Amino acid sequence: MVAMSTPQNSWVVCAPRSPERCAYSRHHIPILGPVRTGILGGTFDPIHIAHLHAAESALYQFKLDRVLLIPAGEPWQKAGRQITEGPHRFEMVRRAVEGVDGLDVDDRELVRNGPTYTVDTLESFPDEEELFLILGADAIARIHTWHRWNDVLDRVNLLIAPRPGGHEFDTSHGESIEMGLLDVSATDIRARAAEDRPFRYLVTGDVHEYITANHLYTQVL
Repeated sequence: MVAMSTPQNSWVVCAPRSPERCAYSRHHIPILGPVRTGILGGTFDPIHIAHLHAAESALYQFKLDRVLLIPAGEPWQKAGRQITEGPHRFEMVRRAVEGVDGLDVDDRELVRNGPTYTVDTLESFPDEEELFLILGADAIARIHTWHRWNDVLDRVNLLIAPRPGGHEFDTSHGESIEMGLLDVSATDIRARAAEDRPFRYLVTGDVHEYITANHLYTQVL
């Protein structure tokens, strides 16, 4: 069992609800039988309210047992871009979902070496676990560029989060999540933080406090 740590905090990862890896959770009793698990991956640099709204909307609409928010380790599609260290991103996600029923943070991509491929993450779950991959409508258009994308589609049910800007997507690829359209981006938040402009209500209070206390995004990434 792996524990992540930050410069200011350390914790022990709680009991896993999937036997292969573990997610941070305040629930200490593993779920028995097949689990309906939603997966929302991303750089989460930082996690913001649109991520959380998509995760919670999927959880309730599709009657999932849980949604795991999985910070990427080394996202290959963002190679060459400076990314905040994994422990910081993990801690921000942990704080964002703490106390929210059904939402948990999972560190399996951060502790894995090498580029982060979604198919590898999916293969780390038990075969009997039913997986629902949450993607933004803009990501659906690029899914054919993913490593072993056919294997990804064979393994998961796709749940598509609509995005502002009229991104079109083929509903034959998956089901649409009913949610509000929030025009929020991590890129904008980082720029606001670097330029000392307000972003408090684009993230949760705990995340805003963590960014400020740790002097994250003092320069535009």
